[in-house]
Amino acid sequence: MKKLLTILLVLALVFSLAACGTDTDAPEEPAEGEEPAEGEEPAENEEPLKVALLLNGTLGDLSFFDSAHEGLQRAKDQFGDDIVVETVEMTIDKTKWVPTLYDYSDDGSWDIIIVGTWELVEPLAEVAPQYPDQKYFIFDQAMDYSSGDLDNVYSITYKQNEASFLAGALAAKMTTSDQFEMVDPSNEVIGFLGGTDSPVINDFLVGYIEGAKYISEDTRVVISYVGNFSDTPKGKDLALAQYQNQGVDVGFNVAGLAGLGQIDAAVETDNYAIGVDSDQALIMGEPEANYIPTSVLKNVGASLLRGIEMHMNDEVPYGEVESLGLNEDGVGLAKNEYYEEIVPEDIRTEIADLETMIANGEIEVDTAFGKTNEEIQAIKDSVK
Repeated sequence: MKKLLTILLVLALVFSLAACGTDTDAPEEPAEGEEPAEGEEPAENEEPLKVALLLNGTLGDLSFFDSAHEGLQRAKDQFGDDIVVETVEMTIDKTKWVPTLYDYSDDGSWDIIIVGTWELVEPLAEVAPQYPDQKYFIFDQAMDYSSGDLDNVYSITYKQNEASFLAGALAAKMTTSDQFEMVDPSNEVIGFLGGTDSPVINDFLVGYIEGAKYISEDTRVVISYVGNFSDTPKGKDLALAQYQNQGVDVGFNVAGLAGLGQIDAAVETDNYAIGVDSDQALIMGEPEANYIPTSVLKNVGASLLRGIEMHMNDEVPYGEVESLGLNEDGVGLAKNEYYEEIVPEDIRTEIADLETMIANGEIEVDTAFGKTNEEIQAIKDSVK
């Protein structure tokens, strides 16, 4: 009797479990910390990634800051509701930079705060250690990690000297060629207009000079600095002096908003101006584009999008510096319709060959970083 009762109880338990079992049509909830299975939607309460870009300047430079902003917009287009982006124009008023950086850090809701250029190194070195759980990117400059307490900062730098080498080689080829309407081939004088006499700008210059001298040791380079990145009229005056008084027929602007003055001067005097950071010919359109044979691209926007993607995959090397060159698409030379129309095929082929030689290490381009002021001056003097 006891045996029969035991069997009946076991059968009742089996039928009970079958009747109350999990509905096979309803998906199981993933365990805590477990990724949803392929095809499943993430949990509804998952917060979007929040990214703030704090610019120590304003938009509208058609180069550096616009490229950074464009990178965030590309991230928004790519990730949609999974990301919130905000660009803050702190302007050139330095008194606003540190308070704004503190405000966004203290807010606590931003996953990544992005700043850029050497001018934000000291402010970030002050603020970042006080918010160890906040993640920061700084682009176009490396932090000094030997000081410690910066494990939450990712530095992005660019090998602008590599792309500038190509620009220098192109300018040197153009200035002695009879294939360009707006060039006097009887001299070998090209120009450089920098925003400030600083390491990053001089890294452009060192590559530019090396590329020009690779083509011809006799190339002269007229060098001017605006003193800032915002004074467009002064940039134009300096460029006019180069074009009209010093024999320059191909110039290279590395001066942000101030550098647009060189493009104005090129149009006014029928000369050429190489753009910088963004593809300035495509951005500006005609008639200016007809005077811009190419631009040295510093792909700031692409590098920020890359960093955001890496953050989402827990792959950002926080506490370290990454230097992006031709191989990483961190820099390059604009090869648009104006490049193909203005620059003859034989010269384009030669520039492409040089690009390959740099990318594979056959040509190692010199850099301004690590050089003393005296060494930089000696390089400038070599092309006077």
